[in-house]
Amino acid sequence: MIPMEYYLTVSTLMFFIGVFGFISRKNLLAVLISIELILNSVEINFSIFNRYLYPDHMEGMFFSLFGIAISAAESAVAIAVIINIYRTTQNIDVRQINKMKN
Repeated sequence: MIPMEYYLTVSTLMFFIGVFGFISRKNLLAVLISIELILNSVEINFSIFNRYLYPDHMEGMFFSLFGIAISAAESAVAIAVIINIYRTTQNIDVRQINKMKN
């Protein structure tokens, strides 16, 4: 059996890569991918803690599936917003979105 620390290490790396990408990227799609990395790291944590703390129960797995569904819905809405921004400004740079305030 793989130790829990290995899974937590992967999850922590994914979380901090997502936070770094969210802070440092200028492109809205890259920011969306970074948010997805953060959400996936949380879902890994749900599954792993459920597996090691309560191996007979499936609550962590259900939370992970619910998180994946919410993540998919969030991605669909965010991509729709990004497409609308692109149609309006012909650019998806984060620093140029303030032009929509007119």
